Amino acid sequence: MEFKTDFLIIGSGIAGLSLAIKASVLGSVAIVTKKEKTESNTNYAQGGIAAVTDKTDSFYEHIQDTLICGAGLCKKDVVDFVVKEAPPRIQELIEWGVNFTKSETPPHLYDLGQEGGHHHRRVLHAKDLTGREIERALNEKVASLNNVQIYENHIGIDLITKKDVSGKQAICQGAYVLDINNGEIHTYRAKYTILSTGGAGKVYLITTNPDIATGDGIAMAYRAGAKIANMEFIQFHPTCLYHPDAKAFLISEAVRGEGGILKLKNGSTFMEKYHPMESLAPRDIVAKAIDTEIKQSGDEYVLLDITHRDRDFLIDRFPNIYNKCLEYGIDITSQPIPIAPAAHYICGGVDVDPYGKTSIPNLFACGEVSCTGLHGANRLASNSLLEAVVYSHRVYTEISRHYEKMKQSDDFIAPWDASGTMESDDSVVVTHNWDEIRRCMWNYVGIVRSDKRLERAARRIDLIQKEIHEYYWNFKLTKDLVELRNITTVAKLIVRCATLRKESRGLHYNIDYPDTLDDFKKDTIIIRQTLG
Repeated sequence: MEFKTDFLIIGSGIAGLSLAIKASVLGSVAIVTKKEKTESNTNYAQGGIAAVTDKTDSFYEHIQDTLICGAGLCKKDVVDFVVKEAPPRIQELIEWGVNFTKSETPPHLYDLGQEGGHHHRRVLHAKDLTGREIERALNEKVASLNNVQIYENHIGIDLITKKDVSGKQAICQGAYVLDINNGEIHTYRAKYTILSTGGAGKVYLITTNPDIATGDGIAMAYRAGAKIANMEFIQFHPTCLYHPDAKAFLISEAVRGEGGILKLKNGSTFMEKYHPMESLAPRDIVAKAIDTEIKQSGDEYVLLDITHRDRDFLIDRFPNIYNKCLEYGIDITSQPIPIAPAAHYICGGVDVDPYGKTSIPNLFACGEVSCTGLHGANRLASNSLLEAVVYSHRVYTEISRHYEKMKQSDDFIAPWDASGTMESDDSVVVTHNWDEIRRCMWNYVGIVRSDKRLERAARRIDLIQKEIHEYYWNFKLTKDLVELRNITTVAKLIVRCATLRKESRGLHYNIDYPDTLDDFKKDTIIIRQTLG
């Protein structure tokens, strides 16, 4: 079946939903989301959204904190406009119904948190459930719009492109989409296609991300020939709850912002050895420090201690974390929290310009799927939700300039060809390869890397990719098979980018190249033709 729409938005996080609200003024919008519409990385964001809203703070200081954290790879102009465009985007979220936690100490209107790398309190939040509150408000707003259709339990397979009149440049016309519930593959034809599919944490064995974070948008864009940038910069959140029964539950950086102290199991502190900001150091510093201490001590975790703060304050400020930890027998008001790093955020992605345009005409990207230049080699905490709302607005601004002249293509698009495929009778192949890729990435392409580890990872992933390719075209597509293909592609991109960067910078640390070098003060760009 073929569907026609003006805007095809793949993904239902803060970037996709906020863009849909605005694009609906121009034309019809179809949102494709592979689970329920509220299931996204946004929904799991605890900390908040960074913005200068306090008179004691300044754009300059937020910009400086971002640049310092980005380790020399941030694009200064991008950092400048994202920070300066924050206040109106925050006001927009509030007008759409987002209830940020109010301050109890006038004259401040909102309670502002502080997180690693920030020298001011500038993080707006909704207790420790900011992402869930944003998703609630945006979904309610979208539900009130007649021009927006959400297709839940649908997953993008591949982008649809055609050659332009020169025969050299591919133009995006939409995407092939799998209806997960009935196994049918539909053609979605669109004037504009926007990737807002989030991140790729499930490429790693241990991650704070939900199961949907399999790098679908990055993989689709790469296969279509779009530029992919800086995939080596994977941010490992330093504080993930360590418990045998917990599935990678994030302990927000805001806990450290409110005074949480990192300690070894014996109760001694250690962050003073690594950074003058100690437990409030940027994430890459903290993650590497914890990784080093765990390897040296042989312990499986370290501790995050905030028991010195008032009990009622902690329960009120961190109700989600308090209740979740209590489920596992940990009372954060009287016991330190066992934590370890976990894959959390990808600073690279689909390369875009300041208006979210990719290298393929009519294809845009915003949110974690994109690489804008804001984060550089390491993301400053709570800049990600900000980037998403600023860039979704910029995508809308750019499209609205040319929308009236844009015609819907009536070129013939061949339906997805599933002829010759059969039902799989051996799903263990998918499960086994999925597990092997994630373990391989965790063991060899984690917080600390080496040339030998990267070589091992590359060999294993190449073998798995060949096996998946044969399997992929012989059997009917399922969500699991599509996701397996995507995490394998993304894993290969991460390894390739990490191999090309012969230095250590930000989130990329290679023990064979421990220094940061001016020769590598540039983006790592990958295009399909160069990778095979």
